Amino acid sequence: MVAQVNRSIMHPVQIVQGVSNAPYAYRSLVQWFDCINFVRAIDPCMGSGSLLLNAKKYSSKAMNIKYYGQELMTSTYNLARMNMFLHGIVPENQRLHNGDTLDSDWPTDEETDFNMVLMNPPYSAKWSVAAGFLQDERFSDYGVLAPKSKADYAFLLHGLYHLKNNGTMAIVLPHGVLFRGAAEGKIREKLLRSGNIYAVIGLPANLFYNTSIPTCIVVLKKHRDGRNVLFIDASKKFEKGKKQNAMTDEHIDSIIELYHKRETVEKESYLASFEDIEKNDFNLNIPRYVDNFEKEAEVDIKGLLEEMKQTDAEIAKVQGEVLTCLKELTSSDQDIMASINSLIGMIEG
Repeated sequence: MVAQVNRSIMHPVQIVQGVSNAPYAYRSLVQWFDCINFVRAIDPCMGSGSLLLNAKKYSSKAMNIKYYGQELMTSTYNLARMNMFLHGIVPENQRLHNGDTLDSDWPTDEETDFNMVLMNPPYSAKWSVAAGFLQDERFSDYGVLAPKSKADYAFLLHGLYHLKNNGTMAIVLPHGVLFRGAAEGKIREKLLRSGNIYAVIGLPANLFYNTSIPTCIVVLKKHRDGRNVLFIDASKKFEKGKKQNAMTDEHIDSIIELYHKRETVEKESYLASFEDIEKNDFNLNIPRYVDNFEKEAEVDIKGLLEEMKQTDAEIAKVQGEVLTCLKELTSSDQDIMASINSLIGMIEG
């Protein structure tokens, strides 16, 4: 999803709200617009258009919002068009397209760059990887293309290409984009050397209806000073549900606070220098930077040995009582007595 506003005052980590618990998540995500006077919003993976439609609920100038969207599936595209009309969006304020975001891009005769880029694309989707994409302006600077079986970086580069120089982008992706090698590793290194990756936020597992895998938010800037990266481990910030986990407002607020502080907080966040990242071979796997390991309580060896001695003494006492009882037993049946004597011998060792 891509969105343009007349000034950039977004809180990128609030995308957590936008992806955790649909439809509440979608309603929360558009709070990024922060009631700005004029909003142009575009979602190149718009689905039924729910995210776009909720934008008006958080804008002080809802009637001024212009909605742009693109959807691959014709039936879902038609559903998005119907939703627009059902929610009172006039035709001149909506521009929706039925097309492939990666293969067709966005029409060049319309707005093509935006202050805000927010995306939650299909994870590790397949795409064509046609040779011509190496000359496509969205991908040509990187020298390689995202793998055919994993279009994650294709979506990321698509969004970054459509970002204004002073804009901010946040995209939700599987954790594999943080550490996979080959072409993805080369793209990631190029992004890091250019200072494009601004923050990485690890989310809890099982937040979505359609997948239980943990995901992350990658926040990007097109032009900024510095190349450091903020890592936030939010993997434990959730309430466990029967079918899926949920993030509360308290969890969201704590992540936002960490994002704004942009500093190292033990077991929660780490502000990595470019040198730190380079030493890690441009691997952005969050546990390399944020150590959230909970140290186990130290074992009292002396106390444990005393407990073991006490237990052994109690066992010996009980065994003695059992032996006394067994030796007092009598029977005229020789087989029974043989069994009793055998048991006595086993206990006595």
